[in-house]
Amino acid sequence: MSTTPTAAILVIGNEILSGRTHDINVKYIAECLKKVGIQLLEVRIIPDVEAMIIETVNALRKRYVYVFTTGGIGATHDDITAASVAKAFNRALIEHEGALAALVVHYQERLNDNRRRMALMPADCGYIANPVSGAWGFFVENVYCLAGMPSVMQAMFNEILPTLKGGAPFISQTITCDLVEGDIAHALAAIQENHPSVQIGSYPFYRKPPDIGVSFVVQGQDKAAVLAATDAVNQMVIVFGGTLFKAESADGASC
Repeated sequence: MSTTPTAAILVIGNEILSGRTHDINVKYIAECLKKVGIQLLEVRIIPDVEAMIIETVNALRKRYVYVFTTGGIGATHDDITAASVAKAFNRALIEHEGALAALVVHYQERLNDNRRRMALMPADCGYIANPVSGAWGFFVENVYCLAGMPSVMQAMFNEILPTLKGGAPFISQTITCDLVEGDIAHALAAIQENHPSVQIGSYPFYRKPPDIGVSFVVQGQDKAAVLAATDAVNQMVIVFGGTLFKAESADGASC
């Protein structure tokens, strides 16, 4: 059984579900987790509904080593993540003195009752510093609650990333060719079966004819295994008469 720590992301926000806002936080977190050897296994997107937040937080925190939430810790009426997480852990919602002090420093005379709400956190929680806007995030046990705004979320995530206990970093190689996915599916399945310690993804692309093809992404934590599987995919492309394009290594986010 793999000892690689696991994680889930819970995206909270009506604006994501409505299509009004395009989420980029999942991509950033996922790429950073790969670098520290934590495997992201689930992503959920739910609305700003207290009962759903409580239910989902409780389900995910029991299943995974880490849970990261994004959204819902701002100053408006629909920012209910802090209160909902407090209820999920049966804790009181209190005004955190340190969080309030940070808001005072950041907003000064612009601090009002609405912004002061951002200092409300579950009792006995840990805090996540926010070098961008002054409003802290927080964590309770294995649940880390981050902002929804990408620049702020990234700053918060970078604060906690060094504290997470991971495993060997994930390594990935991308192979792109001009074959059609349906022609090589059986051969690709055989390669995956012969290299069980890596994951092989197949991603076709269709642009203006004849510009069609497929990219294969080989990912794993054992470099030798990744390179062996990559070589097998390259040989498969050659056997099927395909043209290989430049191979890539995925460096991911700057975290």
